[in-house]
Amino acid sequence: IITSFQAIGTQGSASLAVVAPGISEALVATAAGLLAAIPAVIGYNYFVGKVRHWATEMDNFALELANLTERRLVRTSKSF
Repeated sequence: IITSFQAIGTQGSASLAVVAPGISEALVATAAGLLAAIPAVIGYNYFVGKVRHWATEMDNFALELANLTERRLVRTSKSF
């Protein structure tokens, strides 16, 4: 886009021949950026999902362990 504006400034007109090369360059750069960004976002979302799943599993394990410990403590205290 900057190239297009420079060409317009140099030529003094905004004809298609002046603007098209800069627009083409910007579109290629945008496509390259999207080709890098889309897989990165997909990978990020996959790993975030995995981490959330593991966090839920650990929370469930911690709750189950706390419940088991509490039941054993209650059972032990009743026997005294």
